[in-house]
Amino acid sequence: MVAEQSGEIVKVAGPLVIARGLPDPRMYDLVRVGPSRLMGEIIELRGENASVQVYEETGGLGPGDPVFPTGGALSVELGPGLIESVYDGVQRPLDLIRESEGNFITRGVEMPGLDRAREWEFVPVAAEGDQVEEGDILGTVQETPVVEHRLMVPPGLGGRVESISGGTHRVTDTVAVISTERGDVEVGMFQSWPVRRARPYRDKRSPRRQLVTGQRVIDTLFPLAMGGTACIPGPFGSGKTVVQHAIAKWANADIILFIGCGERGNEMTDVLLEFPELIDPYSGEPLTKRTVLIANTSNMPVAAREASVYTGVTIAEYYRDMGYNVALQADSTSRWAEALREISGRLEEMPGEEGYPAYLGTRLAAFYERAGYATCLGSDKRTGSITVVGSVSPPGGDLSEPVTQATLRVVKVFWGLEDRLAFRRHFPAINWLISYSQYLEEIEKRWSEDINDDFKQMRSEAMSVLQREAELEEIVRLIGVEALSPGERLVMETAKSVREDFLQQNAFDEIDAYSSLRKQYLLLKLVMTFGLEARKALEEGADILEIIRHPLRERIASAKYVREDDLEELEALTGEVVRAMKQVAEGVPGREAVVPDSAAKKERERVEKIFETY
Repeated sequence: MVAEQSGEIVKVAGPLVIARGLPDPRMYDLVRVGPSRLMGEIIELRGENASVQVYEETGGLGPGDPVFPTGGALSVELGPGLIESVYDGVQRPLDLIRESEGNFITRGVEMPGLDRAREWEFVPVAAEGDQVEEGDILGTVQETPVVEHRLMVPPGLGGRVESISGGTHRVTDTVAVISTERGDVEVGMFQSWPVRRARPYRDKRSPRRQLVTGQRVIDTLFPLAMGGTACIPGPFGSGKTVVQHAIAKWANADIILFIGCGERGNEMTDVLLEFPELIDPYSGEPLTKRTVLIANTSNMPVAAREASVYTGVTIAEYYRDMGYNVALQADSTSRWAEALREISGRLEEMPGEEGYPAYLGTRLAAFYERAGYATCLGSDKRTGSITVVGSVSPPGGDLSEPVTQATLRVVKVFWGLEDRLAFRRHFPAINWLISYSQYLEEIEKRWSEDINDDFKQMRSEAMSVLQREAELEEIVRLIGVEALSPGERLVMETAKSVREDFLQQNAFDEIDAYSSLRKQYLLLKLVMTFGLEARKALEEGADILEIIRHPLRERIASAKYVREDDLEELEALTGEVVRAMKQVAEGVPGREAVVPDSAAKKERERVEKIFETY
């Protein structure tokens, strides 16, 4: 309910409005600005003046226009109906607004985040007379075919269940009454929560279980844990959004929450068109049946970008509290930081590096810290997680710029995209030489239990080959491949196979778009077995050209298109590679032609001297 007493505008500067005369203003209070009652939030108090960032276009506002306090903070509605919804940055349902207002959002339009008319079938879990505490599950609602919505006792509330009613209810209905020390409290099917305040939990644990994305370069080389944090920086055109979309499509999380924060409208259109048609590989239902979308595109008011990430992470925390694993994609946090910079400049705050506010790092850290693997409130001590993946769009691909550096200080996984790889049509264009994952040690332990003991060794060998290739590339570029010894040429060929036959992945191919961990292991084993067996054949005196041009190379290259149901083909092909390399070695007529180690060492020293000259 909007209070009748109001303040008035004294200054308008873009999305920033200075108001005076507000009764009892507090930081982050929600207010309604002007005759159209535009949504705004108090972000600074200075004397009698309150600075309000307005989440809608401020054109037409002027000094003297009223500002109405609401008495509460910017909050989101949490209850059945969130899944499959498309919201803007302040949780207004865009699909319902389009039905009532047309293709463009009318300024000042108010619409609740949850549909008030829709009815839900509530199945009680608790019974009358039960003692419940905060976080305990009162009952369930089948929100979609794949998501069971669990209605919980709100934080800070506990006591005896006086009454609970199953059956069909709207979100505004009371479903239970809990007797507390302060009296009886009615519990409805939804609750409101301030977006800037993290929802409570019992404790947080170290993430150990892998978030499988189906992307080989991510899952095998730089894995991410459920409850972890990751950053995807990269220049324009390097494929940040495609990687984000791929993770949203294929990740083994229970709930997907995608935030389009200041991104181009056509990219969000792709999400809206593709997700309903995509079949979830884990449930067989459309992907939207476990997805919440927040679309705050670049043509929407800049201040709403700042609210959109908080809106998204608050919804994610709500599903985490139910015991679900949530994957949150924020694309892109650079646009959020730009909104902070613009508002900070209008507030006349002291600028930091490149004009960003001095508290940029603090805000980013506060956002990523809301991720984690947690023991939720409730007597059953269920666990849930929020995995946050944020993309960063550094100008010109400069990874030393403030947003990227502030992000890297708080996340544990870094997937560095590179335009050079993208121009070569190598996707995902993640540079394996600069990327890293700090969850690798824990996840490798799970590989030994769930996949195979030698998965860790295969990954280490692949990384070593790629590192060695980077060293040899300098020689090849300056002198040519003829300067390399047969062993070094084999390293280059093995690395090429790792890059093209394993790491390179087509996000738009029906089969290659997703690879299970089992397939990733078998595919990597196939490629590395070729390198190992070829080296043995080379040591036996085989010709390097015969190895490189062997017909099996083509079959290795096409192995990534083997379907998940036919993975035994990869194991059979690995056996063929072993036999073929042995035949190549046995067919060598003169083993005396093998270059002795001393001669190879001299040849290597000669090449290094030439390289130093250049």
